[in-house]
Amino acid sequence: MWEFWLFGIKQASACIFGGFLLALMIITRFWYPIDFLYRYDFLFLAAVAFQIFLLITRLESPKEAIVILIFHIVATVMELFKTSEGIRSWQYPEPFVIGIGNVPLFAGFMYSAVGSYIARVWRIFDFRYSSYPPLWSTIVLVTLIYANFFTHHYVVDIRWLLILASLLMFGKVMIYFKMDTIHRHMPLIIGWLLVALFIWFAENLATFSNVWIYPTQKLQWHMVSPSKLTAWYLLMMLSFVLVSLVNRPTIIKEKSELTHDASSEQIN
Repeated sequence: MWEFWLFGIKQASACIFGGFLLALMIITRFWYPIDFLYRYDFLFLAAVAFQIFLLITRLESPKEAIVILIFHIVATVMELFKTSEGIRSWQYPEPFVIGIGNVPLFAGFMYSAVGSYIARVWRIFDFRYSSYPPLWSTIVLVTLIYANFFTHHYVVDIRWLLILASLLMFGKVMIYFKMDTIHRHMPLIIGWLLVALFIWFAENLATFSNVWIYPTQKLQWHMVSPSKLTAWYLLMMLSFVLVSLVNRPTIIKEKSELTHDASSEQIN
């Protein structure tokens, strides 16, 4: 029960940036008294200010800030494509000044929140991995994933092939995570699925808050289709591998290595 409590506390700490953004989305949906500043622009400035606060208070490391910046750039490029006149996969219904094209710059922070979570949870839980594939192969896979987010509008959608490839590549990978002094473990794929599910929950709250909407939600809001889970799963993989380029995975060959680490910590 103590470890279960610590797990919840550490997860909440890892979600601090995403939780802050989601709370602001919901609050400003129903109460936004600032007349001279558009809501999206306020959300952008608030996100920047919160990032500075996290760095000053050392709740976020410079490495994690780099991850957030990378995600913001990668996500904004995809947002510009997805919201372009010829595609219109989704849209931002409210006005803004701080943005590019049809995309408020705040949008990139929503993806950055995913990257921030992965980078923080990686550090907080002291992640270790077994049977981890070669780094180059993971880069190839997520490059294809990112490309498919664009190309599936013009040629065949290969997301199911990419999901199959991810299962073959990461199916045997175990992730070891530490709540207190002992590393527990689970299949990495299961971890990704769980995180993708919670991102889908957050997406429903965000669309309900009118931060962005899909074409089918223009007349009346409804829950986002569960089929979006495949896209979030693939985005989860892309996010994970991008973080792995900054936080290189610690790979173990035997569980005894973890026992040795735990003993060393107790001695220290």
